[in-house]
Amino acid sequence: MTSEAWDRPVTVETRIDHYSAVHLAATRAHSLGTRCGLGGSLPDQAAAVASELASNLDKYAREGSVYLQALPLGEGLEILAVDRGPGMADPRRCLTDGYTTAGSLGTGLGAVQRIATDFRINSTVPDGTVAAARITGGQHRPLPSGAGMVCLPAAGEDVCGDSAAIHENGHIRTALVIDGLGHGEAAAHAAGRGLRVFYDHCDDPLEQIMQRMHHALRHTRGAAVGLVRIAPGTADFCAVGNIRLCVLSPQRPHRQLDGRPGIVGWNLPTVQTRTATVAADETIVLYSDGIEARWARQPSAYFLGLPAEVLPVALGHRHRRLRDDATAVSLAGVA
Repeated sequence: MTSEAWDRPVTVETRIDHYSAVHLAATRAHSLGTRCGLGGSLPDQAAAVASELASNLDKYAREGSVYLQALPLGEGLEILAVDRGPGMADPRRCLTDGYTTAGSLGTGLGAVQRIATDFRINSTVPDGTVAAARITGGQHRPLPSGAGMVCLPAAGEDVCGDSAAIHENGHIRTALVIDGLGHGEAAAHAAGRGLRVFYDHCDDPLEQIMQRMHHALRHTRGAAVGLVRIAPGTADFCAVGNIRLCVLSPQRPHRQLDGRPGIVGWNLPTVQTRTATVAADETIVLYSDGIEARWARQPSAYFLGLPAEVLPVALGHRHRRLRDDATAVSLAGVA
């Protein structure tokens, strides 16, 4: 996506609390697919995927939502369906045409897998299911993997005061989470200005990016900013304000790092970059305070088992503070 298209990135949530919400999810997927640059019949295919995933939530799941957003890397649309149970004992079997537990034709998830450029599903009993379908115009190009994002506005707000981005340069990925103070248009203005600085200077040293953002945000309400750069074996972290980083590991204790007290644009502390060792089987999560911090104190097996591509949306679904904007970015460790 161009920087202009990402001035105010947002994840659109449709709660599937009634069958009528299935049509709403499909309509939104068609509209956002068009805005993401999908041409030809692709917006119709996006609507079909959203309809199938939402229909499954309505039939089988508890507290399910469909989330729509532009891809965090590459160009296209991402359609994610998340619930709170009961989960699937054998997700692969559910992808087989003809499999059903509701007496229907049983072609839903199999059809989604055929339509989507990339489709993955993770499910545990009784925790629930996360399904992610990605649709792009470049059907024959492999999609970037090992990265995920969610950016949700506070309840009742049309714009999000948080922003996020991921930049890829060879084997190195740099990610941003920025939280404009408060929420609404003024917060979104601050976050959008910081985002433009990131896109203009994303290959610079992290401390220099932070200094540039501080200068750019002087005439805004200011923001909390977190930056992380992951390379083979390591991750550099630089943050000011309530942006946290968590390193999740399936084998070792998780590690957490907090941002330094201050407000970018108002009172910037001495900027410091810290380095953490990150193995290839570990995942980094960078998140704003709109995501409850308690999830990271003792990460559950449910989160430890999720790949980076879907981890942020699962966090947003289960640990979002509804009165605040909530953003999370995840990056898989690099071998």
